[in-house]
Amino acid sequence: MQQKSKLFLQALKYSVPHLGKCMQKQHLNHYNFADHYYNRIKLKKYHLTKCLQNKPKISELARNIPSRSFSCKDFLPIKQENEKSLSENMDAFEKVRAKLETQPQEEYEIINAEIKHGGFVYYQEGCCLVRSKDEEADSDNYEVLFNLEELKLDQPFIDCIRVAPDEKYVAAKIRTEDSEASTCIIVKLSDQPAMEASFPNVSSFEWVKDEEDEDVLFYTFQRNLRCHDVYRATFGDNKRNERFYTEKDPSYFVFLYLTKDSRFLTINIMNKTTSEVWLIDGLSPWDPPVLIQKRIHGVLYYVEHRDDELYILTNVGEPTEFKLPPWACGFIMDTNSDPKNCPFQLCSPIRPPKYYTYKFAEGKLFEETGHEDPITKTSRVLRLEAKSKDGKLVPMTVFHKTDSEDLQKKPLLVHVYGAYGMDLKMNFRPERRVLVDDGWILAYCHVRGGGELGLQWHADGRLTKKLNGLADLEACIKTLHGQGFSQPSLTTLTAFSAGGVLVGALCNSSPELLRAVTLEAPFLDVLNTMMDTTLPLTLEELEEWGNPSSDEKHKNYIKRYCPYQNIKPQHYPSIHITAYENDERVPLKGIVNYTEKLKEAIMEHAKDPSEGYQTPNIILDIQPGGNHVIEDSHKKITAQIKFLYEELGLDSTSVFENLKKYLKF
Repeated sequence: MQQKSKLFLQALKYSVPHLGKCMQKQHLNHYNFADHYYNRIKLKKYHLTKCLQNKPKISELARNIPSRSFSCKDFLPIKQENEKSLSENMDAFEKVRAKLETQPQEEYEIINAEIKHGGFVYYQEGCCLVRSKDEEADSDNYEVLFNLEELKLDQPFIDCIRVAPDEKYVAAKIRTEDSEASTCIIVKLSDQPAMEASFPNVSSFEWVKDEEDEDVLFYTFQRNLRCHDVYRATFGDNKRNERFYTEKDPSYFVFLYLTKDSRFLTINIMNKTTSEVWLIDGLSPWDPPVLIQKRIHGVLYYVEHRDDELYILTNVGEPTEFKLPPWACGFIMDTNSDPKNCPFQLCSPIRPPKYYTYKFAEGKLFEETGHEDPITKTSRVLRLEAKSKDGKLVPMTVFHKTDSEDLQKKPLLVHVYGAYGMDLKMNFRPERRVLVDDGWILAYCHVRGGGELGLQWHADGRLTKKLNGLADLEACIKTLHGQGFSQPSLTTLTAFSAGGVLVGALCNSSPELLRAVTLEAPFLDVLNTMMDTTLPLTLEELEEWGNPSSDEKHKNYIKRYCPYQNIKPQHYPSIHITAYENDERVPLKGIVNYTEKLKEAIMEHAKDPSEGYQTPNIILDIQPGGNHVIEDSHKKITAQIKFLYEELGLDSTSVFENLKKYLKF
């Protein structure tokens, strides 16, 4: 199905006769899914229909709920982005940059969850959940609400914070670096704040207030990485905790989202290609949820609300028709004009069709508006395209030092992911900055299978089109070399998790393009993993990789690219793998099997080496703990950089000195 972006705009009548199912019994941690799916759908044109003629305005019915904003980009207030000018944003960037550059190394910390609610900002300070008045947020004048050390966890941190509407309670999800398990604590706000309750293995959670002015916490329960159960709980004198929805299809997960105006709570039931949304009235949270549209294979949709109307964003296009429920009214239109016409600010800015909007002039980075990006004053950022085997143009983003000369002799670090329709991460990280400052070229290859160019870009790189992503990656690296960016003997490649599939496949098919590779928690044994339905994510990921157990076509196709299946005696680049002992997403067994088979193939090839052959180093670094990827592990960062410098024969003295500005050693 050609997935052409559509925008459905419809209004929900206040009295809804169509009631949803309330099941008894039985998940995924996806707070960023709202942001992710908004990013993948290009809004271009809309019309609005009023359908609440005989009903009271929701604004008259709704309680007075203070607006909320989040430090991350996930759920910005409707007006916040519109009111801020670009120059103000640039001022903010400049302040952050100045603070990073002047901060002593011992003060560098990863910033955790933060939320503004009412007149307070809630955040983590040291080992405590605290709040301070909005105007005093940058001072040391704060109120301690809860000491995380009471949970007796090893180096706990706050992953997410939600405040009850009238600030009687605050809920916070607590995790540790070495585990994906989480605990949600509920703290009663008073003159002497105290923990009222705690729930284990909570994924998503949101507050609403019922008709009797009582705070109700909705949350999803995660078991073995699967999130299928939704609970609701109250506290104080009227304590209750009940499960009221269970998703019975193991290939789906459930997450909660509160609309931007706090009017409705949505229960989002999704797999990689299909979704279903149930609506909970924020004014009547004990009523049964209302189904928006039952799941239709291949149809993804997401619900937002503003001014008495529901906005339904979906990927559906001809020939599929989106059947509106009988109690809703609205109409469908093609989306063919400017995303700026959208009547409210979505969870994150909607990207134009061409995702990269940077121009380069006079040695500095400019956005299309002509404003300079202060963080990259010393770096050049380029957008390039590589032509893949089928003629498809694949975008790349390239960073290098502004005053670099003879780029062909500079080391190159290529990043790739290309799975699940997720964008390749290009966020600021200290190790990336110090590499650029030390003369490295950083290249980000936005291959098919990712989400940078929309849903079709993802569809063209999954199931029996996975080899497109491999062809894209190979074309990107060859294009970089062809345009004078480094050379094979100085080229390195890095990826984590599912990105390991394309990296491992390239090491098998075109090892001559690379000198060294670093992988973290890599997915390397696709075939055996997808045939083992006892693993927690196998059923959920059938839409991405295929079902080799029941579909011979899928099985044979996976065999063509699976890194483990295609290891053979030949020359390989040196490879450094970081794995985690109790990783539930990518089991250690598959990584160990891959490493052992690879070493055997290298030894076999070394029996008859060519002149000048150098045996590659294969390093498997197994870290304790059960987390999947630990982005801020200083030990991991330093080990990977040390490996890359040694493999390329480079002096690492200056890079580690610079890294000390940001990391504690």
